[in-house]
Amino acid sequence: MMISEVSEKFGISLDTLRYYERIGLIPRIARNYRGQREYTEEDCQLIQGILYFREAGMSIELLLEYMKMVHQGDETIQTRKELLIEQRDKLVKRINELQKPLELLKRKIENYERSVVVNEKKMKRNIED
Repeated sequence: MMISEVSEKFGISLDTLRYYERIGLIPRIARNYRGQREYTEEDCQLIQGILYFREAGMSIELLLEYMKMVHQGDETIQTRKELLIEQRDKLVKRINELQKPLELLKRKIENYERSVVVNEKKMKRNIED
């Protein structure tokens, strides 16, 4: 898969993909005879994982640290697990913090919807009178 296809598939810029490769977040991508990057399915799976981690709030620096540990092998499994647990806990906290504003927005929308219904009934009565 060419870089433009990967960019479109994941909704990220070409520059972001090149940046991830340049800083070592993803390994060097194989190139074809024209020197163009050709992403494998494995490369795409790695990119998808990175994007999920980023959406969860993981920093580039922490991702680099995590990937370094992955490459170090089994002796880092416990440390990686602890890092992921910490990130999960931060994400759960963030989600919980967003519940109150979400509920407020829901109530406000319901109030507007009730208001519209009331106004429509008033308008209908005025037309009928």
